[in-house]
Amino acid sequence: MRSSWFNKLSIIIGPRPPVNWLFLCLISLLVLIVVLGSSSSNIDDQAPDIPVSLIYTNYRRVKEQAVVDYLELRSVARGVSRQREFDLCGKERENFVPCYNVSANLLAGFKDGEEFDRHCELLVEAERCLVRPPKEYKIPLQWPAGRDVIWSGNVKITKNQFLASGSMTKRLMLLEENQIAFHSEDGLIYDGMKDYSRQLAEMIGLGSDNELPQAGVRTILDINCGFGSFAAHLASLKIMTVCIAPYEATGSQVQLALERGLPAVIGNFVARQLSYPSLSYDMVHCAQCGIIWDGKDGRFLIEVDRVLKPGGYFVLTSPTSRSQGSSSQMKRRNMLMPMEELTQQLCWTLLAQQDETFIWQKTADVNCYAYRKKHAIPLCKEDDDAQSYYRPLQPCISGTSSKRWIAIQNRSSGSELSSAELKINGKYCVQPEDFFEDLQFWRSALKNYWSLLTPLIFSDHPKRPGDEDPLPPFNMIRNVMDMSTKFGGLNTALLEEKKSVWVMNVVPATASNSLPFLLDRGFAGVMHDWCEPFPTYPRTYDMLHANGILSHLTSERCSLMNLFLEMDRILRPEGWVILSDNMGAIEMARTLAAQVRWEARIIDLQNGSDQRLLVCQKPFLKK
Repeated sequence: MRSSWFNKLSIIIGPRPPVNWLFLCLISLLVLIVVLGSSSSNIDDQAPDIPVSLIYTNYRRVKEQAVVDYLELRSVARGVSRQREFDLCGKERENFVPCYNVSANLLAGFKDGEEFDRHCELLVEAERCLVRPPKEYKIPLQWPAGRDVIWSGNVKITKNQFLASGSMTKRLMLLEENQIAFHSEDGLIYDGMKDYSRQLAEMIGLGSDNELPQAGVRTILDINCGFGSFAAHLASLKIMTVCIAPYEATGSQVQLALERGLPAVIGNFVARQLSYPSLSYDMVHCAQCGIIWDGKDGRFLIEVDRVLKPGGYFVLTSPTSRSQGSSSQMKRRNMLMPMEELTQQLCWTLLAQQDETFIWQKTADVNCYAYRKKHAIPLCKEDDDAQSYYRPLQPCISGTSSKRWIAIQNRSSGSELSSAELKINGKYCVQPEDFFEDLQFWRSALKNYWSLLTPLIFSDHPKRPGDEDPLPPFNMIRNVMDMSTKFGGLNTALLEEKKSVWVMNVVPATASNSLPFLLDRGFAGVMHDWCEPFPTYPRTYDMLHANGILSHLTSERCSLMNLFLEMDRILRPEGWVILSDNMGAIEMARTLAAQVRWEARIIDLQNGSDQRLLVCQKPFLKK
């Protein structure tokens, strides 16, 4: 028999409460939990013996779960279904790189090598799915062990491709059952990379390769880098060496270099400029890179001159001198004759020649161009320090009117620029006061970031992470991409903390062009439009970081879902993502992160601003 109070309640709300009323009660209960949690948090914060964290708050997990439950219940009440997770792509897309479709490029009429170039304008919207790792994929070894030994199942290279590689590569590699092992630099290898690097230094006039940074060589562009052995050696000398090579369906140089933890990006000289401004690198290196430098009326060599800084070096190691006798001399002469004419017009000097290696030095005297012969390569009419984003190759010499025309021997030796250099870069949206303020911010932010990169943040750990909790594994991160860098503050902070990482600093194509400033600091960087896929292979970065990119791309009307799928493609399994943006953008990003199957947490910075962090980790999905 029903009680009297139940009968009274039935009279008020009816014999059967409506479903919406039940949802309202449940939602009210959850809101009450949040309010009580906030009150408790405020009381605890006032206690003098409990430290206040800049990142974590008491009952953070309870409040987050309450909000999630509230949003899900509201969606159910409105009849809205949850966004489904994306399926895994087929096996054929394990090494998929968008914008590089040779068949489609040929059908579109591209030829003479342009069919191997990047053509995002031909990109067809395919089925949205998550690029899966190969069946044999394993998490890379930690640096520096991962520099010398990689899992063969992580890269698409066969035994035949390995055996067909150049002799310099074969001397430095051993193919084992499931690993590719690179010889260590023990000095016992005849004509190894250590000897080769020392030879280059001596040809320049130095005592050893340890003196290269003091001579102004801090950044090197390594064209068609093989498998990165030159960069691996120079990394120990604190020289930033970036590998650039064309897209290859199998046996990719870029993929293998990145797998070793070395900077690399897809690019070539076929028809368009590299995505760098003029005067970007101290040395351009080509060891048996297969490029006919006097081709296309010398435009390939003109492009090298464009990215080369005044006083910089062009190193060419050619296989023509491997054979002996008069035929070798004839081949060398035939190669050098057109090169000699071009280099004279470019105001280069043949500094040294030894065996199969030639070194030219670009002039540091801008007046040299006024004393050349008539009908020489003309100077570009406009200052080519403007944005260079896949523009056609130019038949003129760039950078001669730039205020950044400073000989590499006269530049600052470290990443900290002099006041004069900062003033010069002020033309490129870099004001000294903004730069130093940005640097202080990232020094503080990095300490918080690094403490977040631990699975503890996704666990049901009963207490707030602190100094007594286990730190993230040492050197679990090597390849870092800052997707929307401004002044390279995150890169600087990582260097100051002596983290064994390198950063690909990406300047959005629609943002202020600070790339010349970043390259002058000796950092790796490119310009990129995030409405398009990034020119790299899948699973090549350990951490992706972006500050404000979600709001920026929303204003550009780009697809954030496509961005997250692209981030998932280039992020290795168990890799990390840190996004910083306003609360609305972060809430939206959390939904997208769930669709690509990332574990995600929103972090309240507790600084009174609308800024939030979204920290994500990509799972190791297998099928």
